[in-house]
Amino acid sequence: MPIHDEEENLRPLWHEIREVLGRLGLPAEVLYVNDGSTDGSGAVLDEIRAADDRVRVLDHDRNHGLTAALDTGFRHARAPVIAMLDGDGQNPPAELEKLLAALPDADMVIGWRRDRDDPWIKRVSSKIANGYRNWRTHEQIHDTGCGLKVFRREILERVKLFDGMHRFFATLARMEGFRVTEVVVAHRPRARGRSHYGVWNRLWKGLSDVKVVRWKWRNRLTAKAVERGVDGDDA
Repeated sequence: MPIHDEEENLRPLWHEIREVLGRLGLPAEVLYVNDGSTDGSGAVLDEIRAADDRVRVLDHDRNHGLTAALDTGFRHARAPVIAMLDGDGQNPPAELEKLLAALPDADMVIGWRRDRDDPWIKRVSSKIANGYRNWRTHEQIHDTGCGLKVFRREILERVKLFDGMHRFFATLARMEGFRVTEVVVAHRPRARGRSHYGVWNRLWKGLSDVKVVRWKWRNRLTAKAVERGVDGDDA
C-alpha cells in the first residue's frame, strides 16, 4: 500500500484491512510504503506496526511517486500472492476478497470501478485515457488506474516497472503470457484528505507513455523452441 500524506485515512483503513484478514484466515503480511510523507503518517504507521506483527513499514527518503512506491512494495513482499490497495480509502479493502476468489482462473485480477464515485472531470479524463490506451495497445481493459489488483508473484520475474508504467501493469503482464481478468469492485468518494494527483498532468503522462508500451508490444520476443532428441515427457 503506497502512502503519501494520508494520516487521516490510515487508522480507519487499517481497521477494515484487519477485518478482511480475519475473514480470510490466511497467513499474510501488510506492507505500507511511506513515500516521503510530510504529515503525521509516519507516526500513525509506527502505531499500527507496533500493534500487529503482520505489518511492515518501508520508508522512502523522499517522495518518489506511485510507481516507485509500488515497486518498493513488490520487491520486499514475500508472499506467493500480492495484493495492491491505495491508501486514500476510496477502494474498500473488502473488495480484495472478490479478486482473490477469481485468482484460481487467472494470474492477475484487476478491479473495475464501473460506478466510480469521483468528480466528473476525473471520470472523463480516465475514460479518455483508458480508451486511448486500449486503442493503441489492442487491449480491452476498462480501468487500468484502479488501485485494487491481486496477482501471482511470478509476474514480477518477467515485468519490470518504470515511472508511470503502473498504469500498464496488466498489459505488460499479458504481454508476457500471463492471464489477466477484471472484476467489478465498489468505489467510494474520498472522505478525508486530498488527492495528490492532478488530472491533466496524470492524463498527459499516461497518454505519452502509450508509445513506449506499443514499442514493447511490437518488439517482444515470441520465439518458442523444442530441443531435438528430448522426449516431451522428460523435458
